[in-house]
Order: sequence, then structure tokens, then C-alpha cells
Amino acid sequence: MIGCYDYTVVLTYLSMLSATSGIMLCLNDIGHPYLGMFFLMFCGLCDAFDGKVARTKKNRTDSMKKFGIQIDSLSDLVAFGVLPACIGIAMLRSSIEFLTFPNIKFLHLHLADKPIVIKVVLTLIAIFYALAAMIRLAYFNVLEEERQETENGVRKTYIGLPVTSAALVFPTILLLHIFCNADLTLLYFLFLVIVGVLFISEIQVKKPTTKGILIMIGIGILEAAALAFIFIVMRKK
Repeated sequence: MIGCYDYTVVLTYLSMLSATSGIMLCLNDIGHPYLGMFFLMFCGLCDAFDGKVARTKKNRTDSMKKFGIQIDSLSDLVAFGVLPACIGIAMLRSSIEFLTFPNIKFLHLHLADKPIVIKVVLTLIAIFYALAAMIRLAYFNVLEEERQETENGVRKTYIGLPVTSAALVFPTILLLHIFCNADLTLLYFLFLVIVGVLFISEIQVKKPTTKGILIMIGIGILEAAALAFIFIVMRKK
């Protein structure tokens, strides 16, 4: 078979499987679209360690390294570009009925209940976000290839906001959505615009240290625990 199947690519493959599952869950209405957030955060967890795991293998060939770079970007596009956009689209047909917290009830609405102008505009925003993520990843690959020809080691700064930031930004909005007892669907799409613009901007973002990565993982775990508590324990039947 073509491709690589050793331990260095397992986390990337798991991230891709998680992202695809989240997309199907949202778009096929198997469950509430916000359940896709758990898959998004799992993708973020996999991405935090996939590079470190890959670098532990000392005898990787150039082909294996290039293959790892390619599948990492392709997986990131699905996980942090397409999945957040699909969650947003799924939000157009679902909502939360706020009773007395924690007695919240999840509802499913029909797209026909929403004005056509709103549906078109928000759909275009979701498409823009996915496109911006693709441009960001492709541009990063070009710069990284050029950098590796002249430098050794890992890069210290990024140009443009890394797409993996989606794994923390959008779950935070969901928590605000629930704890504020307000419909923040439009805020979600506003952040799709903001984050999408930051993807393709020229801002300099310092690469997080191991300590910084651990802090972000801790935040993600707390968010996942809070969401799990809300969806599983507090959800009104």
C-alpha cells in the first residue's frame, strides 16, 4: 500500500478521522451540532503532539518527512477549516431553548424558518473561513519549505494566526452561548470572519513553548469537561 503507517502518523490519522466524524455528525443531524466541538477539540489535542511524536523517530527518510508534512496540512484543513464551518452551518438549523439554567433544552429547527438573506450571508461567511484556512496552510507550507533550505530546527514565529487556534476559540464561544443564556449564533459567525481574516493576515505569532502548549491543552480539557457536563448531565430530556 502507498503511504506511511508507522507510529509517527497515527495522531494525524486520528485527527482526520475525528474531524470527518464531527462533520458527519453535524451535517447528518445525528446529534446536536455542538457535539462537533468535542471532535474539534480532540483534533487540537492530536495536533499538539503529532509533530513531537514524529520527531522521535530518528531514521525517517526525506520522503517520510515530506509525507508527514503533507498529511498534517491536509488533516488541519479538514479539522480546523471545514469542521468549524460545518458546525456554523449546522447552527442555522439548531438552537437552544433557555429555561432556568441548568435546565436547557436543545431544539432542532428547519432552515426554512430563517430568512434567505441571513442563510446566504452566513453560508458565504462559512465558505470564506474554510478558504482562508486553506490559503493559510498552503502559504505556511511554502514558507516552511523555503525556511528549511536555509535554517535548521523548528521555526520560532508564525505569519498569520495558526489554524489550530480554532480548537480553543470556537468551544469558548459555545460556553458563552450557554452560560450567557443568549443565542450567540451570530457571534459564532462573526468570529468565523475575524479568525478567517487573521489566518491570512501578516501578523507575527510567536510559536508557543512546551509550557504554553500544556497550558492550552489544560484550557481545552477544562472546556471539554464543562461541555460534557452540560450535554450529558444537565441536558433536559
